[in-house]
Amino acid sequence: MFTFTRRDVLAAFVGLPAALAACRSQPPPLALEGRIIGMSDVIGHRIRDGLNLAVPPERWHNVAVVIIGGGVAGLSAAWQLQRAGVTDFIVLELEPQPGGTSRSETSPLVPYPWGAHYLPVPLKENTQLVALLDEIGLLEGRTQDGDPVVAEQYLYRDPQERLFYRGRWYEGLYLHAGASAEDLAQFEAFTTEIDRWVAWRDSRGRRAFTIPAATCSDDAEVTALDQITMSEWLNQHGWRSPRLRWLVDYGCRDDFGLTVEQTSAWAGIFYFAARVKSPGDDAQPLMTWPEGNGRLVTYLSSALRSQVRLGLAVADINPVATNGREHLEVRAFDTHTQAPIGFHADRVILTTPQMLSRYLIRPYRDDPPAHLREFSYGSCMVANVLLTQRPESRGFPLAWDNVLYDSPSLGYVVATHQRGLDHGPTVLTYYYPFCDTDPQLARAKFLAVDWRTCADIVFTDLRRPHPSLHKVAQRLDVMRWGHAMIHPHPDFVWSEARRRASVPFRGIHFANTDLSGVALFEEAFYHGVRAAEEVLKENGK
Repeated sequence: MFTFTRRDVLAAFVGLPAALAACRSQPPPLALEGRIIGMSDVIGHRIRDGLNLAVPPERWHNVAVVIIGGGVAGLSAAWQLQRAGVTDFIVLELEPQPGGTSRSETSPLVPYPWGAHYLPVPLKENTQLVALLDEIGLLEGRTQDGDPVVAEQYLYRDPQERLFYRGRWYEGLYLHAGASAEDLAQFEAFTTEIDRWVAWRDSRGRRAFTIPAATCSDDAEVTALDQITMSEWLNQHGWRSPRLRWLVDYGCRDDFGLTVEQTSAWAGIFYFAARVKSPGDDAQPLMTWPEGNGRLVTYLSSALRSQVRLGLAVADINPVATNGREHLEVRAFDTHTQAPIGFHADRVILTTPQMLSRYLIRPYRDDPPAHLREFSYGSCMVANVLLTQRPESRGFPLAWDNVLYDSPSLGYVVATHQRGLDHGPTVLTYYYPFCDTDPQLARAKFLAVDWRTCADIVFTDLRRPHPSLHKVAQRLDVMRWGHAMIHPHPDFVWSEARRRASVPFRGIHFANTDLSGVALFEEAFYHGVRAAEEVLKENGK
């Protein structure tokens, strides 16, 4: 049996230098309240290991469409069905709150996110998403060119970003301080190449990179980028500046939970090019709220009322034929009472990650499709730290997004920033993606640590820029996202496996951001709407 010291654990999570520095002195007392919230991984593992649910006749219900999963894809599918006048549907969600990785929580001070915390202003071509934002009341109108104009109060306010490096904070995410002439030349060359891809169009007028990914060009020049890593692509251009490579690596870790050595070059360029309208433009501005994308989840779910059933774990989806008519039997159980419940449905919209399909869809259990093996996911820890006052800082002042140059984490965002509360108590939302080579091992390592260890990891990392953080912290809660992000490894985004995964199977329509190969709110929304439209088309709507 192996035993691990505090140094071993911290070295594994925040790196050996930070671990050694932390262990040279006694850890400060953390008189904190807190808990691990986590997703319902125990229930998920029960379903994975097989459940035989016997549903009594009186607990079966008839419904036209069962939407499985109350994340962004599931809520978007419901939104689209409602717009078409279809109301005979139900949304089944395992967790006590809808939203998936876009869910949020409230506090006496301010709401705060448990995952996705911003949404770039969509380009005008993303008509369905623009329609949603207009319906919510986030738009003030359109420009002469038809681009959506977002109300100023929903765009992230200055200062937007800062970077901690060698004892002080600097403005922005590219480290200009101390950059050599060669560093700056490579950064400019990289920006020029991204602009080239922004301007690129195929013979049908399609962009190489845009959102949703389904509208990107499939020209061979574009798809070839999926065959190499982003690191290899940078090397091909001779770009080895540590500052540029850090920036690109941060982008890959931010959206994909992968390092620059693990990410498909297609996905890496997508991160920088898909949100840019025209060459020379900045990326589209970001919309954000104290609770992050929880604001959008609240709107989508509020209109559904009783049609969203929380705390129901689906364990079995079985396509059956009765009197020559095929339909679906959906078996679930109440996570609190353990009571089984069943639904007879004409259609199912399955919004869970593809990796769960082999456990949920009965015909897949004995003979799972080969394409399911190609889907890989990364884990992520999100910690919300409630502070009695702002932490001390040296250099550029506290911003909305605060990133540490020499850290495996993504840093933190400040929940009170958007409300203009620049003094006093606040909430820091800290993000840590697990970019290990073996995602299953990383997930097991993460699930094995307790709350105290999580708190030690967070404070060891954040005490570098904020040495007295523990003195102003009063609570730390941790969310464990075991399968937070689909991994766009080389040869996945444009693979046959990803295409096959979106094809309906015997009345089951699939909708999850993993079908795009990139984990974004916009992609989950797109697939939810697409799956709903498939159902509507099947029903002649």
